[in-house]
Amino acid sequence: MQQGVLITFLILGIWLLGISLVLYKIYAVFAKLTRGVEVADLKKTLERVIVLEGENEKGIETLTKRINGLEEDGKLHVQKVGLVRFNPFNELGGDHSFSLALLDSEDTGIIITGLHTRERTRIYVKSLKRGKSESELSTEDKKALAIAQKNK
Repeated sequence: MQQGVLITFLILGIWLLGISLVLYKIYAVFAKLTRGVEVADLKKTLERVIVLEGENEKGIETLTKRINGLEEDGKLHVQKVGLVRFNPFNELGGDHSFSLALLDSEDTGIIITGLHTRERTRIYVKSLKRGKSESELSTEDKKALAIAQKNK
C-alpha cells in the first residue's frame, strides 16, 4: 500500500513539474511582450496595434491594385523579339540584311526588314495583330515571327 501511495505522489509530482514548466514558458512570453508597458498602457498598446493593422491592410490593398495595373500595362510592351539575318542577293557576301520581329504578349507588334545592297539599304515595316499581318510576309519575316513567338 505504501508503494502505491509513493507511485501516486511521484506521478503527481512529475505532473505538477510539467504544468509548472508550461506556465513558466507562457509567463516568459507574456513578460517579453509586455516589457516596458505599464498595466494602464497595455489597453492603449493593443488598440494602437489594431489601428496599425488596419492601416497595413489598406496599404497592402493599394499595392496589390498598383501591381495588377503594372502587370496589365506590361502586357502592351515589347516582350518577344525575333531576329533573322540573311543574304537576299547572291552578288553580295555576308548576311547584312535582316528581319526583326517585335511583339507584345498578344503577338501584336511590327516586323522591320532591312534589305542591304552595295548602293543603299531599304527598310520596310509590316504591322502584326495577334500574329497575323495584312501584308504578305517573306520567308525571313515568317522565321523572325516564329522565333519571337517562341521567346516568351
